[in-house]
Amino acid sequence: MSPQYFVQGLFALAGIVSILAAVLNWDWFFNTQNVQFIVKNVGRKRARLFYGILGLILVATAIFFFFQKESI
Repeated sequence: MSPQYFVQGLFALAGIVSILAAVLNWDWFFNTQNVQFIVKNVGRKRARLFYGILGLILVATAIFFFFQKESI
């Protein structure tokens, strides 16, 4: 497996987890220390929106780079 596909897979997986956490309102996700910083500053609803959008961006990035042709 090429390292490029491995990184794209990680982007896609992180994006999917982020989207699912935002949609399903997972407590275990939003109670982690790093996410609590955002939740305390903007509130849970906006944090869910932020992570939903972030997840979409990560998945879109993985798809975009998957279809790019190598120019080497």
